Amino acid sequence: MNEPYGPIGIIAHTANEDFARMVSDVLCEKRRKRVEEHSNPYVSNPGYLRSDYLMDSRLTRFQTGEGKFELLESVRGHDIYIITDVLSHNIEYDINGERHIISPDDHYRDLLRIISCISGKAKRINVIMPFGYEGRREMKDSNRESWDCGEVLHQLYDLNVAHLIIFDPHDERIANAVPLMGIDFPKSAYKIIYTLLRTCDSIKIDKERTMVVSPDESGVKRAIFYSSMLNLPLGIFYRQRDYTTKVNGLHPIIDYKFLGENVEGKDILIIDDMINSGSTMLSTSEKLKAKGARDIYCLAPFGLFTDGLDVFDKAYEDGIIKAVFCTNLIYRSEELLKREWYRDVNMIPYVAKIIDSLNLDESLFDLVHSTDKLSEFLGQVRIGEVMEEFD
Repeated sequence: MNEPYGPIGIIAHTANEDFARMVSDVLCEKRRKRVEEHSNPYVSNPGYLRSDYLMDSRLTRFQTGEGKFELLESVRGHDIYIITDVLSHNIEYDINGERHIISPDDHYRDLLRIISCISGKAKRINVIMPFGYEGRREMKDSNRESWDCGEVLHQLYDLNVAHLIIFDPHDERIANAVPLMGIDFPKSAYKIIYTLLRTCDSIKIDKERTMVVSPDESGVKRAIFYSSMLNLPLGIFYRQRDYTTKVNGLHPIIDYKFLGENVEGKDILIIDDMINSGSTMLSTSEKLKAKGARDIYCLAPFGLFTDGLDVFDKAYEDGIIKAVFCTNLIYRSEELLKREWYRDVNMIPYVAKIIDSLNLDESLFDLVHSTDKLSEFLGQVRIGEVMEEFD
């Protein structure tokens, strides 16, 4: 085992403090068991085994909307992991007497505050940003548009962030903007599939009865990964657009063309990188139902549900969808968690393992890609063995 880079310190925004605390608890338990079960030469290192890895800090918001971040304990010599949820919309504050919901821009500015506060003191700064801020603006469509994602990555690199962890990015080529920065893109596929098979007894991983579908051509690579790992046929919806005009900044969709085998009587896994309003997932589900599909499961790492939950409630009541699977990497409202059709995918042990491995300077390749673990798990499922959760 490698020597720890330094004592671990976890810093969370106010918005995702509960998530970060649970990561800390899992990490504490993991290291306690390691000390008990194995001879560890580094157990005496300062800060290796703690009852709590969260650093005491405070984020203050003024009535003008400005803010400041304060450390309430020393981070000198620490290996710091900042966990941020830029999509969280559960915090409000007053600006000149008016209520304001903290936006992704506000969260990102708070992240910069935290980094500026610990820079020059911490031994190393790592950022875990499950949903990449401005990750959907990975390239310019014209010279008159901002290149937001590239600017964000350059800014973090210039602030000496050593590692950046983003889950399931819209496009992994964003790493090309900062080729010398340590960036890893873990996949949530294993935990999503694990949760799917543990909570839905009726679905069978069988190419005769189940199919993977990409709702559009931009997500084909992600769907191919699921199709290949599950050994299931792949279907793709191609959106035919009118490129002669634009409506609300977008080329309007003329028609959908489905490329794939007959879906009649089959269970369908619709794979996407996120559920924004849900219109893509639901329109795809409706078209597949019209073609005779059996049960439809919507799988995505991030569930935003920006148009509310009513449309999914109706789709569930009408039998269009069977269940929706999203991770707990971002904020989910209490209303969402209570929905019968929603399945929460727990990524906390995975995040704790990433922090532990980075701190010990271990390779993240197998952990990030997790294809071997996924293959092993699916092998257990096919021969009926007990399914063990991946930590």
